[in-house]
Amino acid sequence: MREAVGGGTIAALSPGEAVEIACAAPPDLAAVRAALEGAAVDAIATPASGRRKKLLLADMDSTIVTAETLDELAAHAGLKEEVAAITRAGMNGEIDFREGLRRRVAMLKGLSVAALEETWRTLGFTPGARALVSTMRAQGATTVLVSGGFTFFTGRVASALGFHGHRANVLVHDDHVLSGEVEEPILDRNAKLAALEELASSAGLPLAATLAVGDGANDLPMLTAAGLGVAFHAKPMVAAAASARIDFSDLRALLFAQGFHAAEIVEE
Repeated sequence: MREAVGGGTIAALSPGEAVEIACAAPPDLAAVRAALEGAAVDAIATPASGRRKKLLLADMDSTIVTAETLDELAAHAGLKEEVAAITRAGMNGEIDFREGLRRRVAMLKGLSVAALEETWRTLGFTPGARALVSTMRAQGATTVLVSGGFTFFTGRVASALGFHGHRANVLVHDDHVLSGEVEEPILDRNAKLAALEELASSAGLPLAATLAVGDGANDLPMLTAAGLGVAFHAKPMVAAAASARIDFSDLRALLFAQGFHAAEIVEE
């Protein structure tokens, strides 16, 4: 592998899990992946200067949590497959995200709000999510969850994992049933990018000092603008367009990409 990237010194960040290879020039990652011959190994190229980021923006569904929360909520209405099909189309960039979100939420009109709590109890965190947030916080970084999902879930995820803040869409209900509507304006791809720019500016940070991670088409503008934008187990069109991608590893890979050693990672 060192030969494939024209690299020099190899240093272990986590034995058996992650190494870094110093390179005199940016490597051709397509050539690196070809050299790996299908091995389940991820490769990210990052400049040595400014490697550790001061602001993390993370997508929630299929990134910080393992599921698509709206699809799981739809299961309580017996509509999971129908809603999931629209979700896939939106995440693949085949339909407008806002149009798709309105369609999916409309299908849930009349669903009991108790289904929200039931859905929350079934959600699982992606391996490495807690370590990513805790370690970056310990190093003084600001961490924010920015989701096209709903505040009911982002608030709970942010509290459980220690994110400094969260932004998402708001489901309309009367405390008993869902109305089938979502509050406007909808948090879409443009809003995710705007959040990155706003939070970086308010912290006095250049975009080069930011890290963004997500998996869907609505994450792409945010990923492209961030200093390190990572497509995480992403849809094919997102993985192809992002400058960095994680196809095999868990979210700890984002820490290794910043040069953290295993001993520095906070697992709490």
